[in-house]
Amino acid sequence: MNDKQKKPQKLKARLPRGFVDRTAGDIRAVNEMTAKIREVYEHYGFDPVETPLFEYTDALGKFLPDSDRPNEGVFSLQDDDEQWMSLRYDLTAPLARHVAENFNEIQLPYRTYRAGYVFRNEKPGPGRFRQFMQFDADTVGAPGVQADAEMCMMMADTLEALGIKRGDYVIRVNNRKVLDGVLEAIGLGGDDKAGQRLNVLRAIDKLDKFGPEGVALLLGPGRKDESGDFTKGAGLDKEQIDKVLFFVGITDYGESAVRLAELVAGTARGGEGVEELNFIGALVTSAGYGPDRIKIDPSVVRGLEYYTGPVYEAELTFDVTNEKGEKVVFGSVGGGGRYDGLVSRFMGQPVPATGFSIGVSRLMTALKNLGKLGASEVIEPVLVTVMDGDVEAMGRYQRMTQELRAAGIRAEMFQGNWKKFGNQLKYADRRGCPVAIIQGGDERAEGVVQIKDLIEGKRLSGEIEDNASWREARVAQETAPEADLVAKVREILAAQAEDRKRAGGNV
Repeated sequence: MNDKQKKPQKLKARLPRGFVDRTAGDIRAVNEMTAKIREVYEHYGFDPVETPLFEYTDALGKFLPDSDRPNEGVFSLQDDDEQWMSLRYDLTAPLARHVAENFNEIQLPYRTYRAGYVFRNEKPGPGRFRQFMQFDADTVGAPGVQADAEMCMMMADTLEALGIKRGDYVIRVNNRKVLDGVLEAIGLGGDDKAGQRLNVLRAIDKLDKFGPEGVALLLGPGRKDESGDFTKGAGLDKEQIDKVLFFVGITDYGESAVRLAELVAGTARGGEGVEELNFIGALVTSAGYGPDRIKIDPSVVRGLEYYTGPVYEAELTFDVTNEKGEKVVFGSVGGGGRYDGLVSRFMGQPVPATGFSIGVSRLMTALKNLGKLGASEVIEPVLVTVMDGDVEAMGRYQRMTQELRAAGIRAEMFQGNWKKFGNQLKYADRRGCPVAIIQGGDERAEGVVQIKDLIEGKRLSGEIEDNASWREARVAQETAPEADLVAKVREILAAQAEDRKRAGGNV
């Protein structure tokens, strides 16, 4: 028998499915983008709030605990008091809980924004992750649709603040009450028709994907796709289908408003919805937001289960090339609507609320396509190299590093194996450091430093071929008194910035 212990197996490093690591570039791009969004929200008088990643599962509303484990759509665990908690699915349900729990201390209308990660326990796929960031703004306690109109205007201003020009986006607005009125008008009112109404709404939501002909099939007998799979339809007759298609096919609301009002005539909810759409249209127009920015569009269907009034969607209208090389319209980057019932679940009294959510990752992709992110330069740190390892020398190197940092210059002292100096310059090259500071025993005795312009040195090294020329040129390296270190480094960084600017102008 072999008593020799088996060598422990090496742990395999693997990322969980549906999750991603974020690089420095992505993090900086998100920070740049969210700072601009935050500035717009602040200008509108909204204040930040933060809720935890976990909520009690029953507070999430849509996903309640089942008899075994409430993991449908959410990531859940049981607390030590046997209560189910889940990672938040969105930022709206946690806000509703926060408002209800602090209702007596909160000043209504409560205008707030928050950014954070949300989690979906769903099958991941291309561009579909289980963790992603949202950036929300909400107004709680404002019953009038002027609050919804303001949300749409703020959404338009946010996109423009991010560099998306007019004509490349539109905020599309509809009203769930109008949808409900249309459904009631074609005979789908009442609790017994709830399932059929949901099928109709899902069919309408496929308008962009399948067009009017495909939606007509989904509203009627059903639709077979290219693979032969059949989707059962909502079972409407031709007259009902024609009325629904008229409604979702409205492209000029002004021209169709009268006929739409006739269509929902006799339905109190539909009439109220038309009035609210007209009010929103008048408000945004009078505030200078024409249909090129905010447009009434009855084809918008959002939040089949909890929106109660106006709904809106921010859509980018420019073309991008997808992974198949096809030109496609970028599409939605966020949306929202009125959800008057969500806070009320906790309160036992009506609490009106409206808000919208931006999909940060998707919007970041769009901004990268437009070249609107990464414009702000991130300069890699100046590297203070280490020539001697004694305490006095190390203290001097650290002092130089701190002087550069105190002057607002990004800097680091080399922390690897300093005994092989060539490795330090290789590190600086791979890191993209713009400048290296060198001080050996001789320089220390004279109170000077060698300052090496690594960017200029790299450029010149491609132009100088023999060692004699190299020694004669002393490539982009000069000696300066220690007292002049900060000023000299600033001078070199400024020259490099000017070179980048010129090179950018020549592109």
